[in-house]
Amino acid sequence: MKTAKGGPPGKAPRWELARLYAAAAFAALALLAVAYQFVDPAPPSTLRLATGGAGGAYRAFGERYREVLARHGVAVELVETTGSVENLRLLGDAASGVDAAFVQGGTAAGAARDGLVSLASLYYEPAWLFVRDSLPPGPLGGLAGRRAAVGPEGSGTRALALLLLAENGLDAGDLAISPLGGAAALAALRAGEIDVWFAVAGARSSLVRRAAAAGGIRLHGIARAAAYERRHRFLSALVLPRGAFDLEADLPPRDTPLVSPTAALVARDDLHAALEYLLLEAAAEIHSAGGILEEPGAFPGPRGVDLPLAEAARRYFESGPPFLRRALPFWAANVIDRLAVLLVPLIAFALPLFRLMPAVYHWRARSRIYRWYRELRPLEAHVGAGLAPGELDRALADLDRIRGEISRLSVPWAYADQLYQLRLHIDLVRAELLRADGRAEEAGGADRGA
Repeated sequence: MKTAKGGPPGKAPRWELARLYAAAAFAALALLAVAYQFVDPAPPSTLRLATGGAGGAYRAFGERYREVLARHGVAVELVETTGSVENLRLLGDAASGVDAAFVQGGTAAGAARDGLVSLASLYYEPAWLFVRDSLPPGPLGGLAGRRAAVGPEGSGTRALALLLLAENGLDAGDLAISPLGGAAALAALRAGEIDVWFAVAGARSSLVRRAAAAGGIRLHGIARAAAYERRHRFLSALVLPRGAFDLEADLPPRDTPLVSPTAALVARDDLHAALEYLLLEAAAEIHSAGGILEEPGAFPGPRGVDLPLAEAARRYFESGPPFLRRALPFWAANVIDRLAVLLVPLIAFALPLFRLMPAVYHWRARSRIYRWYRELRPLEAHVGAGLAPGELDRALADLDRIRGEISRLSVPWAYADQLYQLRLHIDLVRAELLRADGRAEEAGGADRGA
């Protein structure tokens, strides 16, 4: 028998189970979309990084960080400053918009520390002490009364120089302090306008190498470097090997003891963890090769930092970058990382829902058939109870209507036997009604004609 749609009983609903699963999937995705609004926001696409003055090492490294982060779709805005002290002040001021900064080790000791975290130490940044050749060698206490350039206000160089002088019983009033720094300080030292120049820079600094090669001045070693290291844990006692700058020129001409803080990457504690990981990966790319004073792979690291280590940094140094960051691009890893937070509740919702779909499918298929029994049962109740005149014709018309509706009914093939059973039951009720009314022979004839 063909349905009104021109097909077998199972043709129309053959996609019904797929539609039910699609509806369940849509409900799960809708729940996911709503819940996604409540997870941590996506990382921002920009980052403000405080560096240092133009021409300094921090500024040069800032340019390299900007290049690395740009490959991952993050734009870095470099903020030029006077140095570490100002960098810490900007980080502590939410209105400044600064997210991260390069900071010289030890400068955070006297700064506002709330809301700040360390990401990593990056490289050794020794204190270089250049003096005129006319000054006799000896401890820093012998510099009393001399003219000393210690860097501008707000610089880490000035903070460290004053600390080292204070450890030798000198304060700013015991010397003629100059705010000169960088190339201007070197020029003044060579011209005899100052006697001492403190500089804090990495061993790769071209300015430091120029000073080591300049005539009339010399690199003054810190003879008691080990004692400074014990007294100030952010300092490390190092030795610059003879000839490390230039073997041919034998610069420096002797092994030179140094004390050195580490340059560190510091951030606000509300910086997105994804950006913290990205900065750490950039640090590994830029600083892990090592240098004259650093062993390869020694940096970046958690040693020598003044501030608590960020949680993302702690995990990074314990187990490396997260798996998703190693396997996927930055944006894809962040999306999946955010979605992973929703995975457990999503499974808890979707799994029972999908397991329920076959039962719903079964119920819907059977309900198409069984609903007609609600109309058939009252007609069957007339059998044996007798019918008033005219009631039989109305009952037979109802049976014809039900049969006509059923002929247009489509059910899955698995339920076709129940559909045929319904048709047999309709014919059985018709026969019983006709027999009760004495028309059984007529009914039989009509069925045979049909």
